[in-house]
Amino acid sequence: MIFREITEIMEENHLSPFATKSTQTKGRKISEEECMIRTEYQRDRDRILHSKAFRRLKHKTQVFLSPEGDHYRTRLTHTLEVAQIGRTIARALKLNEDLTEAIALGHDIGHTPFGHSGEKILNITHKKGFKHNEHSLRVVDYLERGKLGYGLNLTYEVRDGILNHTGEKQPITLEGQVVRISDRIAYINHDIDDAIRAKILRFNDIPKDCLNILGKNHSERINRMIVDVIKNSYDKRKIRMSEEKWVYTNKLRKFMFANVYLDKKAKKEEDKAQYIVEQLYHYFLKNQYNIPEEIRKQVDLFGLEETVKDYIAGMSDRYAINKYLEIYVPSAWK
Repeated sequence: MIFREITEIMEENHLSPFATKSTQTKGRKISEEECMIRTEYQRDRDRILHSKAFRRLKHKTQVFLSPEGDHYRTRLTHTLEVAQIGRTIARALKLNEDLTEAIALGHDIGHTPFGHSGEKILNITHKKGFKHNEHSLRVVDYLERGKLGYGLNLTYEVRDGILNHTGEKQPITLEGQVVRISDRIAYINHDIDDAIRAKILRFNDIPKDCLNILGKNHSERINRMIVDVIKNSYDKRKIRMSEEKWVYTNKLRKFMFANVYLDKKAKKEEDKAQYIVEQLYHYFLKNQYNIPEEIRKQVDLFGLEETVKDYIAGMSDRYAINKYLEIYVPSAWK
């Protein structure tokens, strides 16, 4: 008995007609022999989960740079929360949970050190610009080492969901759309939680009408948003919230930008972080032989500027700080 086929039959019999079944995948760039146990999307999920780029997310900023305290979110915990919310919605809508989870686990895998502040300065410094969703796709397509030598050789649907989890273009699958809206549900709510913990916000600062409509505490807001998505997306070809919930979700998001994401107190170390990224970029352009050999080999494939950009984008916060100290700060004589 091939266990993969049992799962594929279950998908055909139990998932929504709008779900993306494993047997319907457009496939991989390079054909591979099928697994006896796992479906194509399960294999993609596992490849992302076991990648080094995924593990580095635990030391990359979500909102607060290098926070002191065990309870602040990192890029990794954000990713796990998106995956949990996405699977909850996908299960209720009878969509493909494995595809949803694979996209969710990979959606931020190309994020820079220091969160969006690192992304912003790298976009300015690198001639070709930088967007974390595009780089996430680059990581799984080329930079992460897979069994074929480079790249994870993921399915078309997972790659599309990673690329289009943000930006103007919508994912082609409902599962990708689930991740896109789950990302927003996750970061708005957990960033409020972290901002209150950091004393950047007080509960009474949050707009009262948003609290009345969306919920007065963290779990209530997430639950109401999820339930609203499920109710307004069931047996439909689009994942969406009701107009009312969407209006207040966006109002809450704008409030967070004004009071947390762009707040001077919350982002007081951002200039320093951006300076580190900028200085490392220019240093390695002039000193390519100080790039680790494994990464330096990519210069022949992608060119020096792309390789330097890839190297810096892959750094964790603490690796970038330590590398800067190693280069620019003199060590005590031993």
